[in-house]
Amino acid sequence: MERLEGYIAALRERCGQVPDKRSGSNSRYGMADIGLSAFSVFFMQSPSFLAHQRVLAERCGRSNAETLFGMTTIPCDNHIRQMLDGAPTDHFDPVFAKIVEELDGSGGLQPMRRLDGRMLIALDGSEHFCSRKIHCPHCSTRRRADGATEYFHSFVGATLVAPGHATVLPLPPEFVRREDGADKQDCESATARRWLGRIGRRYAWLRPVYLGDDLYAHQPMCADVLAAGGSFIFVCKPSSHKTLTEYLTGVELDGFERTVGVGSAKRLHRYRWMEGVPLRDGNDALVVNWLEIEIAKPNGKVTYRNSFVTNLPVNRQTVADLVACGRARWKIENETFNVLKNNGYHLEHNFGHGKDTLASVLVALNLLAFAMHNACDLVAAPWQKARHKLGARNRLFTHIWSITTYHVFRSWHALMRTIITGVPPPKTA
Repeated sequence: MERLEGYIAALRERCGQVPDKRSGSNSRYGMADIGLSAFSVFFMQSPSFLAHQRVLAERCGRSNAETLFGMTTIPCDNHIRQMLDGAPTDHFDPVFAKIVEELDGSGGLQPMRRLDGRMLIALDGSEHFCSRKIHCPHCSTRRRADGATEYFHSFVGATLVAPGHATVLPLPPEFVRREDGADKQDCESATARRWLGRIGRRYAWLRPVYLGDDLYAHQPMCADVLAAGGSFIFVCKPSSHKTLTEYLTGVELDGFERTVGVGSAKRLHRYRWMEGVPLRDGNDALVVNWLEIEIAKPNGKVTYRNSFVTNLPVNRQTVADLVACGRARWKIENETFNVLKNNGYHLEHNFGHGKDTLASVLVALNLLAFAMHNACDLVAAPWQKARHKLGARNRLFTHIWSITTYHVFRSWHALMRTIITGVPPPKTA
């Protein structure tokens, strides 16, 4: 658990560097306490965590907010929202980077490496706020069928994924944000390219392969991936890539078949590919490699078909692994966004919209809590033992927020030991 304590210490330092909006210095709350207070609610998956810790501090003289998160005081919810509104949305990016770097240094990322040691980064967009009443100048808008205007916020997420591996690890988000005076709304594609330009190079040492749906399979995006030191495997639909599809028509393609599974799970996997095809029309078209997977039952019924473009070599030895990696892009939807929205993180809940950046800053802290949880899943032995004992992830968090309501734990080690053994901490803890 020392690694988790190190992550929280790094976050505390970063929170302390958030620009302070106060004109005076008479407040007893520092920005470190304000940022950590917001983060702690997401980490503990308990909206009432701070309220319980205030009661615990009155009774015991200290609380888990102090011992586990390093807070000196616990601000009220309204003050937290007021002070974080206007903080830069990318302020916590270095903490995400620290988690990835330390995991790699300890070997925690090794089981997730694919394609000769590369890391897969899935990109996709997701909404995190929607209302017909509450809005700010940076909201995106859309007109509904009844004529009403809907205001919403969204972001592009980037997540380390691997086929056959249950754990995912989010990287810093990039927010879709309408700027003052802009005539056009921001969009997912432009936001993803902005992410690559802003921090893509920071993760080039991972030898990343970017995954995405058909929205990302266009020349500007692919060129930006290459400029950021990465590779790509993007879904490529024939309907949106007519030049490429015409190029393939009438050509005898390389391919092979193999049978996977046994009994009722038996499936026939058919692969086809071609190298050196143009991604679009024109003399400046980027040349890519195309590949396709078709899965059929023994009776011939096709259950899945998809095609991809990549800059990586495609041949009989590599095509199956490339397809498996390309298909892993769904993990950002099912194992990142779905978990964040439906499994305790409440991503779409309005924790505070604010007038500037509050809604986005809270999303960044929520993602950071998710990243630390998954980092613990990868390398923290006491956390892993507690997970193994309790089974489902939600049961672990139910135990955590329940017992921290009544007992003060001097460290994360002490908390995990109580969950593993069932023995409460001594009264002097």
